[in-house]
Amino acid sequence: MKVTKAQVQENRAHIVETAAALFRERGYDGVSVADLMAAAGFTHGGFYKHFRSKADLMAEAAASGISQRVADSVDLDLYEFVAQYLSREHRDALGTGCTVAALGGDAARQSQDIKATFSEGIESSLAAFQRDEAAAPGGRKADRHMMIDTFAHAVGAVILSRACPDDSALADEILEVCRVRILASLATQAGAR
Repeated sequence: MKVTKAQVQENRAHIVETAAALFRERGYDGVSVADLMAAAGFTHGGFYKHFRSKADLMAEAAASGISQRVADSVDLDLYEFVAQYLSREHRDALGTGCTVAALGGDAARQSQDIKATFSEGIESSLAAFQRDEAAAPGGRKADRHMMIDTFAHAVGAVILSRACPDDSALADEILEVCRVRILASLATQAGAR
C-alpha cells in the first residue's frame, strides 16, 4: 500500500518528536537509531527514508524541542518563566523539559551543524523574553546581557540540580537559591528602569 505525502510528513514529525524526548532523556549517545525507530513504532530500515543520518535527526530534534519550549513559554513573563524553569517539576521532566539544559553538554561534542542549531535555539530563547529596549538602562545591549545572564544562570542551575541524586537536598537547594537570586536580580533591574 502506497503511503501518501501527508502520511510521510506525519511519520517524520512523529519520529522527530519521539527523538526529541528520547535524546533529552538519554543523551545523544544513549539512543540508537534502532531504539528510536522502535519507540516511534517504525522499523529500523525506515529511518533512512526520512533522514540522511542520525546527526541530521539530532539537529532537527533539537530545533523542534527548543522551538516547542519557546512556544510553551510565550505567555509567561520572565518572572513566571524563571519560577517554572527552576522548579522540581521541570528538573524531573527530562523528556519534556528544556533541550538546552538536557543536551547542551552533549551538543558541545557534536558537529558544527548541531552546535549551530543550539546557537539558533539559544538566540530564539533570548529573543522570547527580550524586554523593551528603550526602557532598559544602557539600551538594547544591557537588556541582552541581562537575558544572557538570566538564561545561563537558569540553565546551569538545572544542570547542576540534575547532576545530584534525585532525592538529594542539594538538588532542591540549587534550584531554590538560584531561583531566589535570579528573581531578586530581575526585580533590581526592573527597579532601575
